[in-house]
Amino acid sequence: MTNPSLSRIFAIALAAGTMLTMPVAALHAQEGPGAGKTVRMAQATWDTGWFEAAIYKQLIEKLGYTVEGPTTLDNPPFYQAVAQGDLDLWVNGWFPLHNSYESTYSQGAELVGYVAKGGALEGYLVDKASVEKFGIKTLDDFKRDDVKAAFDRDGDGKADLVACPPGWGCEITIEHHMDAYGLRDHVNPIKASYSASMADAVAAYGEGSSIFFYTWTPNWTVDALKPGEDVMWIEVPEVNLPEAQKDLESAATLPGVTGCVNDPCKLGFPANDIRPVVNSEFLKANPSVKALLEAASIPIADIFSQNAKMNDGEGSNADVERHATEWIAANSDLVNGWIETARAAK
Repeated sequence: MTNPSLSRIFAIALAAGTMLTMPVAALHAQEGPGAGKTVRMAQATWDTGWFEAAIYKQLIEKLGYTVEGPTTLDNPPFYQAVAQGDLDLWVNGWFPLHNSYESTYSQGAELVGYVAKGGALEGYLVDKASVEKFGIKTLDDFKRDDVKAAFDRDGDGKADLVACPPGWGCEITIEHHMDAYGLRDHVNPIKASYSASMADAVAAYGEGSSIFFYTWTPNWTVDALKPGEDVMWIEVPEVNLPEAQKDLESAATLPGVTGCVNDPCKLGFPANDIRPVVNSEFLKANPSVKALLEAASIPIADIFSQNAKMNDGEGSNADVERHATEWIAANSDLVNGWIETARAAK
């Protein structure tokens, strides 16, 4: 039988040895302001936003928090859940695109910091060959019979547009455009899975077919189909935004858009900021998370680069987590500064 005293001594020595050999970062995480606390996180249904979610999850974990999720949600259920306190945050808010949800999230949540400030573009694109062949400049050109026929892939007499699934902020704007520009009888918005629909469009382009699609940046689509080379941004006839974005109409015409049919380019969507949206009570109770969100950001170019990797086959959850880990390691000096700032918050 083992001597109890010796067993206790051995256990104490083993624990001490473990502490001595444990990485400093792990010790700091255990001692961090989030020790013993859990963060309930969500992420958007569009996979191009999962990289940002993975990075912020790992940053929050560096403060000692346990992070549940991220749970993948459409916009309406997320904004309702974060306002009610059923979830704590996500970092996939697109503003002003998501202004239409303000009446929901403002009841108990708020915007904090910027994942990426400005530079997130949205709009409609057409393959360059068709732009040149048919002289396509704006959405109004899709009212022409010859244009509709060229882009009608399902035989319904309308041009097929790869649009946004229900519940996405862009769906609201596209639907508004359909009515504002009188396109209901001329354009068929495809609302199936965006990734699958775009993969089909890319394949069709490779076979020489005409394609017409909505996209945003950063996104793998503008790597697979480069504006100015493969496709062109086309314009809206006039800027006309949903009521929640009316005061931003002047920001929907942008100069210097690479691959646009005109300069400045009437994209019809204002440039967006990607922002965290956080439950207000959670923020009050967790000043370190608030400080982290205010300090951190990710360059648009880095998001674009990761999205391209996803499109090249590195799109599994494990891949995205690895991409996030690699990005944090490559930007360790910057990240360490954010963490120190967060730890000092009161």
